[in-house]
Amino acid sequence: MNLHEAGIIIFMENYKETLDFYKVKLGLPVREQKEDLTIFDFGRSYLMIEDNGVSSTTEKTRAQNPTVLRFDVIDFDNTMKELMDRKVEVKIHRHSWGTIGVVIDPEGNRIEIKKAV
Repeated sequence: MNLHEAGIIIFMENYKETLDFYKVKLGLPVREQKEDLTIFDFGRSYLMIEDNGVSSTTEKTRAQNPTVLRFDVIDFDNTMKELMDRKVEVKIHRHSWGTIGVVIDPEGNRIEIKKAV
């Protein structure tokens, strides 16, 4: 396989609310947008959100969604401050293998922001 780029696609029940979260709250740059799907730059890949998913009012279990989005950032402390300034709820966890900030999107999907090494 001669891979050029990889992408992740997440289906959202409340597409417009979730679009605002990823675009405004997380600050992801939009690469392309249509009526019922948006493609964000996601490092050297892309993250696509589309309509027609299933949401949860709480964090989805691994049985409901066995996938976690992980962003590695250079300036972890500044990134946490930016998110909190945008009123994003972040829980910071320090482990022997690294530090992560956990965010739950409006659909109940887990996002981890990790301090890059």
